[in-house]
Amino acid sequence: MDQKRLEKLLHSIQKGELTVQEGIQRLRTLPFEDIGEAMIDHHRSLRKGFPEVIFGQGKDAEQVIKIMERMVEAQDNILVTRIEEEKAKAVLQRFPQASYNQRARTITLRLSEETVTQEGMILVVAAGTSDIPVAEEAAVTARIMGNRVETLYDVGVSGVHRLLNHQERLMEAHVLIVVAGMEGALPSVVGGLVARPVIAVPTSVGYGTSFGGLAPLLAMLNSCASNVAVVNIDNGFGAGYIASLINR
Repeated sequence: MDQKRLEKLLHSIQKGELTVQEGIQRLRTLPFEDIGEAMIDHHRSLRKGFPEVIFGQGKDAEQVIKIMERMVEAQDNILVTRIEEEKAKAVLQRFPQASYNQRARTITLRLSEETVTQEGMILVVAAGTSDIPVAEEAAVTARIMGNRVETLYDVGVSGVHRLLNHQERLMEAHVLIVVAGMEGALPSVVGGLVARPVIAVPTSVGYGTSFGGLAPLLAMLNSCASNVAVVNIDNGFGAGYIASLINR
């Protein structure tokens, strides 16, 4: 339950359209609901502005479905991250109105009518095509949270003229998410071009001495561009979430 629905409920009780007991019944799952294998935080929309996100990795399809069923009853927008295609197929059979992004490995189910609630644009920039899955996770997350999101892919520093050809788009963005593996240089370059927050996302893409994303992580943490902040390796979700909070 988000703030708007809570306000509507309280006004209905105030006007006598609902009894106090009916209102209590509708609020019965706050602050959380214990369904056995999970405790669903239905209070999170009120507390943080967006419902609890389902982390699909390690959960079987039935567990994801069970959590989604309870969240649908609460009329929450739903985001499932890190869910493999086979599990996603089972979930979509139960919720055919949901959408699966194969590259991002996400399921989204939008139950509210509003799609874009924030005015500023978030630009997701990926250094290489191999970084796109993490970039897509960031883009999907920011979109379901009500942001206008655009993407700019395969503009890494090995051909920096490709990036410079899009300076107007870089300048237009209110927040930028920059995703890169290998040596992780792209966020510093972008940070040096714009006067906006840049969220750097290191990916595990790279050869041996990339150490599964550790090399770009350390490079981004040592960026000389003072407007660059860094999330964990392959954490597109975290970048999209933080970008949404900044944009809000």
